Order: sequence, then C-alpha cells, then structure tokens
Amino acid sequence: MNLRQRPVPTRGRGNSDAPSQAARLEEPYNIIPIHSLLSDHPSLRFPEVRAAAAALRAVGDLRRPPFREWRDGMDLMDWLGAFFGFQTDNVRNQREHLVLHLANAQMRLSPPPAIVDNLDHGVLQRFRRKLLRNYESWCSFLRKKSQVKIAHFRQNAETHRRELLYVAMYLLIWGEAGNLRFTPECLCYIYHHMTSDLNKVLAGDPDNPPISGENAFLNKIITPIYTTIKTEVERSRNGKAPHSAWRNYDDINEFFWSRKCFKKLKWPLELSSNFFVDDPKTVNRVGKTGFVEQRTFWNVFRNFDRLWVLLFLFFQASMIVAWRETEYPWQAVEDRDVQVELLTLFITWAGLRFGQSVLDAGTQYSLVSRDSKLLLFRMIMKSMVSLTWAMVFTVFYIQIWIQKNSDGGWSDAANDKIIVFLKAGLVYIIPELLALLLFVIPWVRNFIEETNFIVFDALTWWFHSRLYIGRGLREGLVSNIKYTFFWIVILLSKFSFSYFLQIKPLVAPTKALLSLGRLRYNWHEFFSNTNRMAVVLIWIPVVLMYLVDMQLWYTVISAFVGSVVGLFSHLGEIRNIEQLRLRFQFFSSALQFNLIPEDQMMTAKDSLVQKLRNAIHRIKLRYGLGQPFKKIESSQVDARRFALIWNEIIYTMREEDLISDEEVELMELPPNCWNIMVVRWPCFLLCNELLLALNQAIEYPRSPDRWIWFRICNSEYRRCAVIEAYCSIRFLILEIIQNRSEEHSIVTRLFMEIDHFLGSGEFTKVYKTETLPRIHAQLIKLIGILLSADQNTNKLVDVLQALYELTVKELPWSKKPVAQLIEEGLAPRNPATTEDNLLFVNRVRFPKPDDVFFFRQLRRLNTILTSRDSKRDVPKNLEARRRIAFFSNSLFMNIPRAPQVEKMMAFSVLTPYYEEDVLYKKESLRTPNNDGISTLFYLQKIYQDEWDNFIERMRGEGMKDDDEIFKTKSRELRVWASYRGQTLARTVRGMMYYYRALKILAYLDSASEVDIKQGSQNIDYRMAPRGARSLNRAMSSLGVLKGNEVAAAMMKFTYVVSCQKYGSQKQKGEQQAEDILNLMKNNEALRVAYVDEVRLGRDEVEYYSVLVKYDDQSKKEEEIYRIKLPGPMKLGEGKPENQNHAIIFTRGDALQTIDMNQDNSFEEALKMRNLLEEFTISHGIRKPTILGVRENIFTGTVSSLAWFMSTQEMSFVTLGQRVLANPLKIRMHYGHPDVFDRFWFITRGGISKASKTINISEDIFAGFNCTLRGGNVTHHEYIQVGKGRDVGLNQISMFEAKVASGNGEQVLSRDVYRLGHRLDFFRMLSFFYSTIGFYYNTMIMIVMIYTLLWGRLYLALSGIEGAAMDNTQYNKAFGAVLNQQFVVQIGVFTALPMIVENSLEHGFLSAVWDYITMQLQLASVFFTFSMGTRSHYFGRTILHGGAKYQATGRGFVVEHKSFADNYRLYARSHFVKAIELGVILTVYASNTPLAISNFLYIILNISSWFLVVSWIMAPFVFNPSGFDWLKTVYDFNDFVKWLWYGGGSLAKAEVSWETWWYEEQDHLRTTGLWGKLLEIILDLRFFFFQYGVVYHLNIANNSTSIVVYLLSWVFMIVAVGIYIIIAYAQDKFAVKEHVKYRLVQLLVSFLIVLVVILMLEFTKLTILDMFWSILGFIPTGWGIISIAQVLRPFLESSVVWDTVVSVARLYDMLIGMFVLAPLAFLSWMPGFQAMQTRILFNEAFSRGLQISRILTGKNINMES
Repeated sequence: MNLRQRPVPTRGRGNSDAPSQAARLEEPYNIIPIHSLLSDHPSLRFPEVRAAAAALRAVGDLRRPPFREWRDGMDLMDWLGAFFGFQTDNVRNQREHLVLHLANAQMRLSPPPAIVDNLDHGVLQRFRRKLLRNYESWCSFLRKKSQVKIAHFRQNAETHRRELLYVAMYLLIWGEAGNLRFTPECLCYIYHHMTSDLNKVLAGDPDNPPISGENAFLNKIITPIYTTIKTEVERSRNGKAPHSAWRNYDDINEFFWSRKCFKKLKWPLELSSNFFVDDPKTVNRVGKTGFVEQRTFWNVFRNFDRLWVLLFLFFQASMIVAWRETEYPWQAVEDRDVQVELLTLFITWAGLRFGQSVLDAGTQYSLVSRDSKLLLFRMIMKSMVSLTWAMVFTVFYIQIWIQKNSDGGWSDAANDKIIVFLKAGLVYIIPELLALLLFVIPWVRNFIEETNFIVFDALTWWFHSRLYIGRGLREGLVSNIKYTFFWIVILLSKFSFSYFLQIKPLVAPTKALLSLGRLRYNWHEFFSNTNRMAVVLIWIPVVLMYLVDMQLWYTVISAFVGSVVGLFSHLGEIRNIEQLRLRFQFFSSALQFNLIPEDQMMTAKDSLVQKLRNAIHRIKLRYGLGQPFKKIESSQVDARRFALIWNEIIYTMREEDLISDEEVELMELPPNCWNIMVVRWPCFLLCNELLLALNQAIEYPRSPDRWIWFRICNSEYRRCAVIEAYCSIRFLILEIIQNRSEEHSIVTRLFMEIDHFLGSGEFTKVYKTETLPRIHAQLIKLIGILLSADQNTNKLVDVLQALYELTVKELPWSKKPVAQLIEEGLAPRNPATTEDNLLFVNRVRFPKPDDVFFFRQLRRLNTILTSRDSKRDVPKNLEARRRIAFFSNSLFMNIPRAPQVEKMMAFSVLTPYYEEDVLYKKESLRTPNNDGISTLFYLQKIYQDEWDNFIERMRGEGMKDDDEIFKTKSRELRVWASYRGQTLARTVRGMMYYYRALKILAYLDSASEVDIKQGSQNIDYRMAPRGARSLNRAMSSLGVLKGNEVAAAMMKFTYVVSCQKYGSQKQKGEQQAEDILNLMKNNEALRVAYVDEVRLGRDEVEYYSVLVKYDDQSKKEEEIYRIKLPGPMKLGEGKPENQNHAIIFTRGDALQTIDMNQDNSFEEALKMRNLLEEFTISHGIRKPTILGVRENIFTGTVSSLAWFMSTQEMSFVTLGQRVLANPLKIRMHYGHPDVFDRFWFITRGGISKASKTINISEDIFAGFNCTLRGGNVTHHEYIQVGKGRDVGLNQISMFEAKVASGNGEQVLSRDVYRLGHRLDFFRMLSFFYSTIGFYYNTMIMIVMIYTLLWGRLYLALSGIEGAAMDNTQYNKAFGAVLNQQFVVQIGVFTALPMIVENSLEHGFLSAVWDYITMQLQLASVFFTFSMGTRSHYFGRTILHGGAKYQATGRGFVVEHKSFADNYRLYARSHFVKAIELGVILTVYASNTPLAISNFLYIILNISSWFLVVSWIMAPFVFNPSGFDWLKTVYDFNDFVKWLWYGGGSLAKAEVSWETWWYEEQDHLRTTGLWGKLLEIILDLRFFFFQYGVVYHLNIANNSTSIVVYLLSWVFMIVAVGIYIIIAYAQDKFAVKEHVKYRLVQLLVSFLIVLVVILMLEFTKLTILDMFWSILGFIPTGWGIISIAQVLRPFLESSVVWDTVVSVARLYDMLIGMFVLAPLAFLSWMPGFQAMQTRILFNEAFSRGLQISRILTGKNINMES
C-alpha cells in the first residue's frame, strides 16, 4: 500500500473559479470526496482513485450541453446528466459508484499497471462487458443491433471515453429508475434508445436528444411506466384480485422480451400506446405477458408434469404386474399377457399429455391475442396431437387382443400387431430419446438454447415458447453424474418399497373384497351390487402415500449424502474447546495460512505448483503432520500477527460480555517479552503443565537430561510452560535487583551457570531435582509479595535470600566451599558484618505500581506457577465456546487463501428495516408483564454469566454500586439488553465487525516488522489493571492503526440500512430515530437510506430516496444524496421495495443481504475476504453468482420451543443447503445471509421480486431468477452469520403460516412453472422436493390420514369391515398401511436430518441425547402441530389465495397467551380438524368389529389420537403458565366476553368474535368459482356422520330404508326451529318483558323433555342413541354453516344470514368448551403446572433460570 500512495497535493493552484470551487469543496460526500481531489482525505492517497476520477474528467472536445452552464471540474457524468436530464444527486451518487468500483478493480490488478495514475483500459473493458452483458444478450435475443459501439482493435482516448460514457449511462439510468429496477429488460429498452441518442450526439448531430432538460429522464421515461405499474397494482385490490386480472412486475418486464415493444412503445415513449392504457376493456390492450397466474390445484401437476407422469405410469405398471400375485415382479413380466397389458402405459402417457395440454390451454388462454395467434394454434395442436396418439394407441391395443382372441393364442399375426404398436411407441418417444441424448451431452443443449438462430427457434417452438430466460440451464457432465446417481438411488428405493410394501400387499384383499359378493349393508347402499366403493376407500390412502413417500426417501438419502459431504468438508473435526486445546498450535498456523496473505508475486494467478504446495500444507495442518508451529516460534513477526488477531477476537468477546476479565487474561496471547524464547501460548493452555513437568523431573532424579526433556517435550504446552517460566523468573529476579550491584552480578552468574549445564545436558548430573519443589514454593512466595498492595521489602529480601540458599547450597549434588563460590562469582566477596550488609538488603526494588504491563506478566507467571487446575472450563460461556470451536474448525476446512485487503473484492451489506426495535427502551426493560416478569429480569436469568460480566465491566468503568445501573449506566444497560434480543442495534454491531476486521487486516497487510512489534507492545502497555479498566476500545488492536487502514476499509466495505420510515420517525420525534442517529454516530461506515415524503400542497406529495450519515466535524446528521422518486416507493411487497430503493447507495462487487434479526461476530468477519474469493473460482461449469452462507440460530436457548425451532432450522440451513448445492446443484436463496454478485443481479432485476402477493416469499424468487438466468448458487460452511428465530408458539405458527402461504403462491408463479419445465428431469425433482414439494407432500400426508380414517369409518358403519375380517390377507395389508402412517406421523423422518447434522458437528452420543431430551420435552407434539399449520395454510392458499405478510414479532415470549388468543389463531387450522378426527375415531371405536386388543386397532388409535391430542393441546402445553388454574379461569371469562361481544363487526378481531369470524372467511371472498365448488364438495363430508350414525340407532330398528335418513332431517329442522323461537323471543321480550321470555324458554324446555320421555317410552330410543345422535347431527350443522359461508354473497342479504351467524357463534362456543375442558382439568390437577414449566423452560433451567420466581412473579426490579 505504502509504495503506491503519494503525498496529497496542496490546494490553491489557481483561483479562477473560487466561489464554485469553494461550493464544491463543501459538498457532502459518501465515501470519497471526488468533487475535491485536493482534500486531505485518506482514500485520495490511492492513485487508483485519482486515476478513475481523472478518466471521468477527460471530457475533451465533446459538445457542451446547451441548457446548462459548463464549469471547470465537471466530468462525463455531469455531461450526461446535463444532456439527458438526469438528477444532480443521481449523477453525484453514480459518479462515486463508478469511481469507487474502477479504483477497486484497478487495485486488484496483478501485476499492477505500469502507470498507476492512469485508468487501465482492461479494467474498464471488463466492467463494461459485465455490466452490459444482459443488454448485449437482450439485443441478440431480439435480433437487434447493440448500440454499444466500441472499436475493439483501436484503443485510444476517444475509445476510452466512449466506453466510460456507455457504462455511466447505464448506471445513471439504473440509479434513477426507481421501481423499474425490478424490470431489467425494460431498462435495456430504455438504455438501447438513450445510447442511440448518445451515439448521435457523439457523431456530431447538432440536435439535442429527445429526452433532455431538467429531470427529463424521470418525468418523461420513468414516471409514465411507473404510473402504469401503479395503476395495475391498484387494480389488484391489495392482492385480493385474481392474478390473471392485472399485470405485475414480471408482465411489464416480459413485454420487452419481444420485438413488438419497439413497434408499440416507440421512442420517445408514445403515451397513447395500448401499453399505457388503464381500461381493461380496451380492445387490443397489452395484458398479461408471457404467463398467466391462474389459481388452481392442478398447478402442482401442470408445473411438474414429468414427475407425475413417472409416478402414474409406474403405479399402473406395478398394478398390472402385482395383480398376477407372483413372488417377484420379473416372474409376472415373463407372461405375454402381462407384457401386452403393460403397453397400456402408452395410452395413459398420451392421456396425461392431453390433460397437460388442456390445463395449459385452460390457464393460458388469455395470452392469446391478435399478435399471438401462433400460440393459439400450438395450444390446439398439442391437444389434438396428444388426443390422436391416445386414440391410435387405443386402437392398436384393441387390435392386438382381437387378433389374439380370434387366433386363440399369441400367433404370429398377434405378435405382428404388437410390433406395430411398439413401432408407434418408438415414434412417440423419439423426443424423449433426444432429450436423453442431450442430457448426456449437456453442452450441446446449452448451445442450442443459448444460440439465437432462427432454425433452432423453429425446431424448439413446438415444445415451449421462446423465452429470454430459462435457456442453457444444463450443468456440466460431472455435476450431471452426481445428482443423477443421487436420484437413481432414491427412485430405486422408492419404487422397490412401493411395489413390495404398498401395492402388492393390497392386491389380495382387493380381490377378496370384490369377491365377497352381495352383502347386507347396515345402511341404505345406493350401489349395493358391488364393493368397489370400499375398494376405492382402501386404496386412496395407499395411493396418496405412494405419491408422497418420495419426500421421505429424499429426506433419508439427503441426510446420508449431506453427512458424507460434511465429513469431506471437514465439518465437526473440532467440536469443542477440548479438541481445540489439542490442536491449538496447528490452529495458529492455520490462521496464519488462511487469513494472512503471503507476499504476492507479480503474477495474476497462483501457479499449479503453488496450488499443490497449498494443498499439501493444508493436509499437514489438518492431520498434524510435521510441526508448522515451529515456524511461528522462530518468526517473531508471525507470532505477533497471530497474537493481534487472536487477541482481538478475545477482546471483542469481552466487549460482548461473553467472557470475564479473568478469562481475557487466561485466553489472550501476550507479546514476547522478558527475553522469553518460545511462543507464549494462552495461559489456559499452560495451566498445570509446569507442575506436571516438575513431577516428571522429581520422579527420576538421576535420569539423563535428554530423557527427562524428551518426556516433557511430548507436550508442546508443557515444553513452552517450562521455558517461559524459567525465562520469566530469570528476568523477574534480575529486574527487581538493582543494576550494577554485587547481588545482580551474582544472580547473573548463577543463571549463566545453570544455562551452561542445561545446554550441555548435564543439569541432572550437577543439580538435585528433588530441591526444585522447594524453590518452586519460594518463587510463588516471591510473586505473591510483588503482587501484594503493601510493598514489604523485608519479606522480599527474605524470600530472595531463601532462594539463594536453596539454589547455591541445596540444589547442587556437591556443596562448594565458600572460597570456591567467591571465586566463581556466586557469593559476595566481603562477608556481611552487619544486618545491612546481608545479601540483597538495600539492593532490591519493587516495580512501579502504575507499570500495568509488568503486573500483567507477573500475574501470568503466577498462574503458570500455581495453577493446579487445567482450566478446561475456560471460557465458561457456552456461546463463546461454540464460536471459538467453529472458528478454529473452519480454518482447517477448504477455504480460499485470503488476498490483501487492497486486492480483495469490495462489498456492501444491506439491511431493510421498517419500525422494529432499534434499542429496547428503559421502561420496556423494567415494566413487568401480566406474570410479573420484566424483560430485564428474564434476560438476567437466561444470560446469568453475561450479566455478571456486564456488571464487572461497568464497575471497571467507574460504577461503584450495582444499584446505580439505572441512574448512571442506563444507556449501556439498554445496549446490553438489546444485544441479546432481535434488534437493529445488534445487527448493526454484528455487521460493523466487517469494518473493524478489514482495518486490522489492512494494518497487518501493510505494517512492517517494526510496526507490528511496536503495535503489539502498545496494546499491552495500554492495558489497565484487571478490575479497573475500560473496555471501550481500550483493549482493541484498533489503536495501533495508522490511518491508511481506515481508507482501505472504507474503500472495500459499505453498510447501508434502509430505514424506510426514518424520515417520518424524525418528524414525530420517535425514540427509534434518536437510536438510529446514535448508531450512525458510533459507526462511521454506517449509512442510512430512507424515503422522505415532501408535501407541496394539499394533495401533492413528492417522494425522495435519501442517504444520510453522521458527520464528525459538524457533529450532526448530514444528508448526502436526495434522489426524487416517480411516486410512492411501495407498490408491491414491502421488504423488496425497501431493499430496491436503497440498493443504489450500495457499493462494491458483492452485496450481502442481512435481515434485521441477524448478527455477526468479529472472528467470522475476518473470513469475508476468503469468501469473496469464491466468486473467482468456477463451481461446476459456472462461477458463482450467489455465495450461500450458513447460519447459526442464536435464539435456541430461550425455551424448549426455541430449541426445537432452532434445531429444525439449523438442519435446514446446514445439511439441507449443503446437499442442494452439492451434489444437487439446485440451491436457491432462502433469505439467508447470502452474498450476491452485485453487478450481475442489479442488471437482472435485483436481489428479490416484489409483485404483490405472488412474491410474498420475496427472497426465494431471487434464487429462482438467478437459476433461470443461468446463475450459479453455491454453499459455503466455513463462515456463518447469526440468525434469530421466533421463540413462542404463536410467533412460530405465524412464521410457518407465512412461509406455507408463500409456497402456496409460488405454485402459481411463472418462475416455478418455468423451472419445472426448463430444468433437466433430475434437477427438477430436486427443485420440487426441496421447495413446494415439501409443503405439498405435508398437506397430502394430512389428507392421507383423513382418507384413512374416513375410509375405516365407512367400512365399519357400512358393515363391510365385519364381513372382511375373516380374510387374513386383508388384515395384513391394512397393517402395512397403518404402519406407514404411524411412522410418518411420529416424525422420525423429520428428525433424521437433525440427528445426522448434530452427529456430524457435535458427536453421535450428543445427538442421540439431544434427541431423547427433545422427545421428553414433547418435541413430537410440536412437530406434529407444525405439520398441521403448514398443511392448512398451504392448502388454503393454493385453493383460495389470501396469502398475506405475517408480522411475527421478534420479542421475548415469556408471557402467558390467553385462551381467546390461541382460539383465534388455531380454531380453524387445528381445533376443528382435531375434533373432526376425534369424532371419527369415537364413532369408529363404537362400531368397528375389531377387538380392543387387536394390534391394528391399537396402532390406529395411538397414532391418530396422538395427532388429535397434539393439535388440541400443543398451544397450551407450550404456553407459559398454560396450566395455571387462576389464569385458566381468567381465560375462560375473557373468552366468553370475546364470544358474546355486542359491539358488532366494526370492532377489532381481538375484541369481537363476529369481526374475527368474518375475517376467517376472507379467503372465500377472493377465491374463484372452482375454489368455491371444491370447498362445498369438501364440506359435504360432514353430512356423512348423520347418514352413518342414524342407521345404527336402536330407534331405526335395523332398517336400511332411505326413509330413515330422511326422517332424521326432521330432527335437524326441529332443532333449528327451536333455536329460531328462542332467538326471536330473546330479541322481542328479553329486555322489556323478561317474564314472557322466561315463559317461552320454560314452554320450549317442557315440550323437549316431554317429547324425549314419550319417545323413550313408546319407541326403541335409548339414552345412548341420544349421545350418538349428537355426534351425528352436530357435524351436519357445521357442514351447513361451512357451505353457507361459501354462499355468503347470496345469503348475506337474506333473513337466513342472521341465523347462520348466531348458530356459528354457538358452534364456536361449543368448540371452545370442548378444547377448554381438558385444559381446565389439567390446570385443576396438582403437579401439571410444574411439569409443564419444566418442559417449556428446561433449556433455560440449564442456564440458571429461576423459574419459580418467574411463576410466582417474585420479581425484584431494580429501582431507579
């Protein structure tokens, strides 16, 4: 760095334009003051910055813009802004953007250019190609000539300037495009025409461009298109309108995928074009483009038709083969009849294709317009061709059997017919064979798809429309082989399982059922001549299981493969601190190797020899071969480099209060001093080692030196402890004895003699090792005296004299006479005559009390000498131990070598923020909730050790008494608490570690040996004594920085937080605004972007994207850029829109997306340089465009629920993502802290999608878009970022609902459809089962349980089950079905990835123990409950829509949720469904002929009742104080109050049942006709209860007439009539004539009782009949209400509706009472509350949480 930096030129060279120059000097800047290259700013010392700025200022002889004064100092960006009407701040923003990027790119050149002050043309050329690659590809796709006209073979200043203008033009368009940044090809269209206008100006055209003038670009180009999008969004009715009725961002963008955009829009934009027309009724209006999102359940089949074709065809083939009942399938296939029957697969295949073509036509018909008649032709032809094939195959098949039957066997003629059929089949599968061939040679297919030849377009037109994206998606051959083998194993496993354990076992009972003949049914059977209905009901759950069990096989195989990949990635090799202790010396070398760049030669890339050398060195480090740590020992510079980094890690942990002051001293690595000759390893590694060495020396007193030393050297730490202790003692004794005194020379001579014998290997011959323990004891006394507060010289002298006597007289084997000692200089020459003349008297000195460094070393020596504890519990904090273990392990993984900071890629971090907590408020920390628990109290108990460390730190900063914490340290307290929550402050602190790490790494890159030596000493000299030091950067290595490092770090890193509402928060004076300002004040690299609303008049509002920073000079917030927007920022989903408006302020080659609930650590930030190097490495046939980063869930210790959630999430973000990236090559972006190739993405639509509702899961669409556009997503596990997750059941459920609903919307999306069709078959399978397939299959599993139970109920009530019970094969087959259901339900397969990942990273025994603990804490209940949540919301979304963003909240959930809250959230998703299943099981149990002890019956009941109980009780089991009797009583009163609230439907849902009831029906109002029909069909199942039960009542007298069922409706009518009479009487008499109301009630009750008594007496009605009648009739009422809700538009205005609402209220009361009953019983029973608390907070127990105080509310809050 220093070699390239130059002195800053002085100002004042010329003053011709003083006012304007002064104005520009005062202009605010973001990172680099480009407007003032003469200013004294560190970044301007880089010649690359000056080179880039100078290149921009080379305006030369370009024609000056006519409408603007041209001043000296203006550059090409100003020229473009003036000519084409760009905003001034947009020009300023993009100028810095361009200069910063070009400067960074030139810094990375290796070797550097010859003239560093000139911009290298290769840098600019590569950037132009990357930035405009999408534009060039778009031009090629549309067969339009690119307007980027560069003379490639003639490089001169003109070419250079033209290239800069092209690049700058794109950046200016992108920077001002606003919401149009989501439409990249629309920007290509704009760029195409504006560049054409630019070329005309450059060619000397005197006319001005058509788009010119102030803000012309925004007003004439961006605003009209923006207004069109805004109008479409308004037509969407906030996402409630069908997606097919309005154009989203994708429709707008895809309009520019065809040449008609040039014809219709023209240039300048023709606003009368039908593209801008608002009225949907306009003829030939531009509507949906490219794809129509139609809501239908068939989308799952349509998107992944190849998967379903495979499953259906195999099922058909298996049925044909299994029907023969041979032992093995190949035995059946030998039969010619079976072979011919298998030919029906072609008929089915053609039929499925016909169904697919009909679905395509039915959903995409609205794409057909006057301009796309070929599309209509293809739709019709596809249907006709597939139907023709089906008919041809059917005719040929029939002819085969006709011929066979006529010939009486398989004659030659019949075989000829088979051959004809096979020939037709061969023609039919030619496209599939061609696809297989292209799959084997993927580069050919990529070439065909990416080439824009008309011939290739014509050849592929039949198969799919010509799309700009989705081309060339094939991976390389090696990747193909890997994921193909993966799926072949799964398919073989699945199909073997399905044939032998699902399909074949059911063939025999099916035949048995069909052969039962006519049965006497227990009811009126409409199809009594056959048992086919029973057969269908038996097969449905098996077929459903067959369709979804591939998900289970995928889970099993991916868990195994993920563990193997993890092992080969060297994950989990260092699992804990114990293992780190064993490998610490190798760890230090690994840190040097990976984090400290070697001196880079003047070559562009590592040579093959260098790569091989690096690989060998890694193997040595990983497996402990050789002694690489010897290199550190011999090189003081390397040791100090390691010490600086390691100590900074320790100091940051101390700042975070993870470790205490004592642990800092035990863990830090002090600098070499006191003439110590070895590496001074952290003290916690050396504890007890000296005593062990001492024992070894004493044990063999006469042994040779070499032998004893060999034993000591078996432990590197013991060797270092001995040498360090000896060197330290020698230095210490000589230090405390006065120089030039006789005593000093005696001691010096004594140590010289000892050194001599040690060197010659004669120490044990001369000295007695038995004396060493006595010397050791005196040394401990000596250090104790030196450390004591009172400096007692007499004691010091006594100890020194004792040491002298021991060393000189006791230690040698042979005592020397005094004369000899005097002669050898080991005794004073003049014997002492008085006490003052005794040895050491008046010759010693105590160290200065303020000599911090000396005392720090003294304490370390004392620890080495005295410690008998190996300090294996250092550090004590579990999080600190986990972080250190992961960091150390990661350095032994395959991690790219780090470049120098100057040579690294620049990157930005972007965090969207809305209005969540920045810092917790003081009041919110202290205020107790309803349970008497304050947030602060809770945090103190959960993080007890961290609280103690915080208090210790505050005492060190001057706090005298702990009670002062709220008075003098309230801000620090708020910060401490906020750093343990999911707050913006925590996220900012974590991300700013990047800046801190880069500054230190830049220092290490450039510092000389002298600098490093001086720096490491300065750090230690600044240390204050333990217990009295400040940790506000006092301990940090940042104090050694020289200033250049700050510039390097700012050049390479930018952090932008998009605080969307910061402007309004400032205006309102909200606390968040003040806290955000403080964040900027404390973090110089932090920038805040927000949307400012400026009101000009009554209705006129202007919107601006604003970037601000904190200015240290003015001590206030400073506005940097203000860029006007075309209108309100938020048109689509909030988060992506928030990201999009701020992305123009990010910088660098890479962009990391960080959510507001994430965190980071300093040691992980150190590895960011390494991670960014992955962008330069090919993974497969492509370089990455998204670098996947693993997460660590930091909320897992709050409660058992948080632990379950974090463990499940952990397996997903580690093992799951690992397998998706390698070998499956289908990893997407899931909202993780992934790192984007920034310029690749900003030119292709950004880092997320934002269309309303359809993109509610906005993050994953970035992955979809990346894959479709030919990107590559990788996954890297040597670096991780912290992530917070929801910790309460309600929060978790809302999160699950949001994700499930988002997946339901994805099913409709064009991205999923295109991926399902454009990916090869095996990657398509990976894509399906890792995204929407998981939710789809979860839903089908629940449906399978329903169909299984409904089928069993049908068989039991109809009487078929009793007739079939004698068939043993039937029972055996049914057992197989039940076993599958049971295994699925208990969640074994869900838990498998968790167990495998835990085994890999923490050990097998630990993983098994965790799993057992989780089961004891009812984890299966939680996972079963979550399965219900996912299936409900996913199913509802794909049927009806209604997905919306769920604000889950990120606080600490320690308060009790009321019953009404839980009921509102779970009534429809869980309670109703669980009660339905409970009723089925109850009715089935009373009517089944199975014995209670029958195994099948027990299995069926255990698994099904477990699901019922889980769905009903989970919200209360995982609710704090869920079984508290008093709270249950209060909850009941609250529930009743909510249920009967009389305020009408205008109140909030939290207050009024009626409002909530209507909100629960919202999805039925937005659904289409098919959704309503399907809902009604599903609701009809509730009528079956009544039909099945009434025939089993005694009063039915065994009659099976249909009259029995019809008569049962009389009772329903009577019940409704009674309710209407009571309700009428209540409305008419209850208020004013209460007596009449009571009289009506009495009469009605009397009549009911009378009728019941008469029926009991004169009919066969029994009391039990009445109970079963209730079970039969209540579901009927629920079915009627459910259907009425669907028909609400027709019924709402009628008199019936009020009755429906009233009856619905009664049903909710009944459901509530049913759910509340077991809760009340368990609350009343003693012991359950304590047990539930133990289950919920078990993890917190292990962290010292005093749960009894939490429960009783005995919370002693600190008073201010």
